[in-house]
Amino acid sequence: MITFWILAPIMVIAALGLIFAKKAVHAALALALVMISLAVLYAAQGAPFLFAVQIIVYTGAIMMLFLFVLMLVGVGSSDALRETIAGQKFFAAAVGLVFGVTVVLAIGQTVSGAVVGLEEANANSNAYGLAELLFGKYVLAFEFTSALLITAALGAMVLAHKERLTPRSSQADISARRMREYAESGRHPGNQPTPGVFARHNAVDTPALLPDGTPVEASISPSIVERGQVRHGFDDDVDKVVDQLRSEDDPSSPDRESFGGEK
Repeated sequence: MITFWILAPIMVIAALGLIFAKKAVHAALALALVMISLAVLYAAQGAPFLFAVQIIVYTGAIMMLFLFVLMLVGVGSSDALRETIAGQKFFAAAVGLVFGVTVVLAIGQTVSGAVVGLEEANANSNAYGLAELLFGKYVLAFEFTSALLITAALGAMVLAHKERLTPRSSQADISARRMREYAESGRHPGNQPTPGVFARHNAVDTPALLPDGTPVEASISPSIVERGQVRHGFDDDVDKVVDQLRSEDDPSSPDRESFGGEK
């Protein structure tokens, strides 16, 4: 009971942070905190198997996968607020409200009295008792739940699937389109240099430099640009290097000796 009253406020605060967090990474971290607290509650109730599954499978694998994907790909505010299905926010709020009331009533009935029957249920170990319930008394409910999860996975794939309305472009078509764009708008047909190439700092936040010393802003990832983490302030150094290279090519330049050339 003491563990519940300690973790319950933390879980409520983390759940509110999940809802009201402005950044997707912060929301994912709040959800991970809720899952870890739930695992501790499982352990306090004498369910070590559910504790291990909650930590290893949900918090350690699935949740961390979501978190790493968000950190690598990034989610813009415009993507997060765009509704793919009209009216889904209203239905999601209604279902969430019903689910919340159900959870509150269930937990209230559970914590209102003393917990009994744990020693009897875990007489042959917690895993054996859980398996006996899932594949014995509640096998029908377990199979219906499995069918529901499979249906939900198939529905998610159907909703996320997009029909291709145009034929797939071949390598020759892509090359022809790039050359056509180069002739019409001057867009470079090849790949831009990667960040850090010919630059002072070999980092992903440093624009690459063309042979003439001009920074290539397109070499920086759009997510880094959106976060305002592009490294600037090397223009003077670039100009200095360009002048030194020009003086090296000029035999009459007095700075030629500093580059190992002839006087």
